[in-house]
Amino acid sequence: MRAVVQRVKRADVRVAGEQVGAIEQGLCVLLGVAPDDGPHDVAWMVDKIDTLRIFADDEGKMNRSVRDVGGGVLLVSQFTLYGDVSKGRRPSFTGAAPPTLAQPLYEAVATGLGAARGRFGADMELSLVNDGPVTLVLDSPRRP
Repeated sequence: MRAVVQRVKRADVRVAGEQVGAIEQGLCVLLGVAPDDGPHDVAWMVDKIDTLRIFADDEGKMNRSVRDVGGGVLLVSQFTLYGDVSKGRRPSFTGAAPPTLAQPLYEAVATGLGAARGRFGADMELSLVNDGPVTLVLDSPRRP
């Protein structure tokens, strides 16, 4: 499982002009699911995102989590995080899980985080105001 986590002042996602998810201060998370991901990846990702200390404390150091600051999480499915452009000019997405596997895992992460969300599989418009900017890429640990 792969996530791009961005600290934001606000973010929202729209489908066909309709706002389907929005947050104020917090994290905007783009989430991709790989074919071999499962419940252990969901648990790891939820815990990691929920406890990342990337918000400033009273001394200005990154020492507080999204929960510590009372922030929100906006989760958006993003199979293109597993796009491979090592050959040719058009990306291959064979590294991404099929929707039948990816959607339940995406929904489980959203539920675990109590996140606002985009609409899985939809053509979405994402707007956000980065804070910092602070952007991290998380990959759940590979298993033998």
